[in-house]
Amino acid sequence: MESSGDGASRPGSAGEHTLQQVYGTADRADRFYEDQLRDRLLPRMVEFIGRMEMVFVSTADAHGECDASLRAGPPGFILVLDEYTLAYPEYRGNGVLASLGNISENAHVGMLMVDFVEDMIGLHVNGTARILDDDEFHREFARARVDHGPGRKAERWVVVGVEEAYIHCRKHIPRMERVSQRRAWGTDDPARKGGDYFRVKGSAQRVPREAHPAATAAGRRRFPSTTHLTGGASRTLRRR
Repeated sequence: MESSGDGASRPGSAGEHTLQQVYGTADRADRFYEDQLRDRLLPRMVEFIGRMEMVFVSTADAHGECDASLRAGPPGFILVLDEYTLAYPEYRGNGVLASLGNISENAHVGMLMVDFVEDMIGLHVNGTARILDDDEFHREFARARVDHGPGRKAERWVVVGVEEAYIHCRKHIPRMERVSQRRAWGTDDPARKGGDYFRVKGSAQRVPREAHPAATAAGRRRFPSTTHLTGGASRTLRRR
């Protein structure tokens, strides 16, 4: 959220405000901010979250290097603790802890929940996160009612302080059909986890990038960069 000259706060980042001016969308954006973006979870949002079985989670490390991941569980696995706070469990995984590692450096997270089956609509929730072990979580939120389903146990929790909540329109959301599925929660069986589906094992971990257009003598460009934008927008942002 950016502060305007008169002390008022306008939702969104300085970058999006600049591009709204460059691309002529500021009026549309202001209508969206006014009509659809809130700093808390409204009752209809709480109901929506309560029936979600998956959420896409975006994180970034201290340098701005990004990661997107999927979390899933039975309906209700994402807990709404109050209108400003939600939490989701971290189950046993591959041990990399990419999302949690990013959160440990940079608390900002973005969450996207999508109903592909019934209402064809999505909900964005942006905020700041902290990590709690399972016993710490239950001490702090003793009233939280958790049903992980058979074979699942949370190792830790991500607690998110909500800063923005807003709709993702249905315009391009594909309709999907629910099918029955037997899930092997918590398994370490490579076949059930997908094995080497992308045939990565045995390939080189890294290859020289000198010939790639994005390569530089100093290595990958560090965040932030405006070189991917067209000239006018790039120049405008760089003046800030």
